[in-house]
Amino acid sequence: MTAISTEGLDPLYDPARDGTPNTLPVDIAQSLARKAVAQYADADVHSHHAMIEAAVTLGLRLRSLLAALDAEEGQAL
Repeated sequence: MTAISTEGLDPLYDPARDGTPNTLPVDIAQSLARKAVAQYADADVHSHHAMIEAAVTLGLRLRSLLAALDAEEGQAL
């Protein structure tokens, strides 16, 4: 099996570049995350564009949900 190098590739999320997510109330962050999961459930795995769009959106929604949960618990990011 050939190893794939990630050298020179940009990460999906870089806190220095992207900052921290806006902290939403948990119920709103949860609702948006559920909608994103439903939206991309049938995404075409053979479509590069669809997979990038799903990964970015789901990543943003997950970070937002975690930030909301952390804020509710009084934790800093």
